Amino acid sequence: MHKNWMKEALNIAEKGWGNTNPNPLVGAVIVKNGQMIAKGYHEKFGGPHAEVKALESAGREAKGSDMYVTLEPCSHYGKTPPCVDAIIAAGIKRVFIAVEDPNEKVAGRGAQKLRNAGIEVISGMLEEEAKKQNEIFMHYIVHKKPYIIAKAAMSLDGKIAATTGHSQWITGEQAREHAHWIRQRVSSILVGVNTVLKDDPLLTVRLDLDNIRQPLRIILDSRGRIPLNSSVVLTADKVKTIVATTNQMPEEKRVSLEISGVEVLRMPEKNMKVDINALIDFLGQNEVDSLMVEGGGDVMATFMQEFLINKLLWYIAPKIIGGSNAPGPVGGKGISHMKEALSVMDMESEKLGDDWLMTGYLKEVN
Repeated sequence: MHKNWMKEALNIAEKGWGNTNPNPLVGAVIVKNGQMIAKGYHEKFGGPHAEVKALESAGREAKGSDMYVTLEPCSHYGKTPPCVDAIIAAGIKRVFIAVEDPNEKVAGRGAQKLRNAGIEVISGMLEEEAKKQNEIFMHYIVHKKPYIIAKAAMSLDGKIAATTGHSQWITGEQAREHAHWIRQRVSSILVGVNTVLKDDPLLTVRLDLDNIRQPLRIILDSRGRIPLNSSVVLTADKVKTIVATTNQMPEEKRVSLEISGVEVLRMPEKNMKVDINALIDFLGQNEVDSLMVEGGGDVMATFMQEFLINKLLWYIAPKIIGGSNAPGPVGGKGISHMKEALSVMDMESEKLGDDWLMTGYLKEVN
């Protein structure tokens, strides 16, 4: 039953999806005499932690009970008091922890403080599941850089558009809804200016939810070609939008964009384009814990060549587009020898309506 209770805690943690960044998803379950008496999850950044929410729900009944928590309880003061202090004060008998918190302010200290107080601690239960659930947090807290997901929707023959550039819609409604669900989870979305010029995307989350947190929109535009009447510019007063550019952008274009509500970020250049690594460093320093790269092909290739992609989300539709000039999801110069190909590990597949989602992780990342 112990694993079942931890699975319940992991399921509860998912309720915080999209609202906790850059904090982790955490769920807690309190069990007494074989019955769950309380549960809680981390609802939003800066809000009470899962353990505290569960303890508040349990009240005095918490004394002598077991707690199952998906991440090691914190032992330091942050935006909230230490969770371990609340657990000790409540008289919890045993604490089951899925995974240790990699945050150097915690990193085993929470579990040790519980043990020092005479509480039995069992660590490592469903550890791999817990790590995967918080892969964004785990990466960000260790590397201080955003976790980067590359997302593409393509046909079975690897095309993201017809030879004319027409691309709506390659995948079906269920696959597109899933992609919006991932948008809700990440802190930022990035495309190149060519995608804006070709598709005029809105780059927002469009789901039937009561509470939607729109991710930061980032447009790579080295020369300032983004139209002032594009959807992302026209809605910049409602959804935070950054145009990452270089000194090639005319000053009058910068002024016009900023009047529209766009934040213009002049970055160092690399090969006459925005230095991607400098941008990633900037995002990490500003607590942007995750980034989804949505295109186009040359942008995707740049991120691949710099070994910046952590995870792939490849939506594949059962369609054949054809055409030697029809674009694929990854452009650029490509490789000259197969030994240079990037290796993808831990591939998984999932059926989404008529489409398939292929998920994997790149072997070499910075």
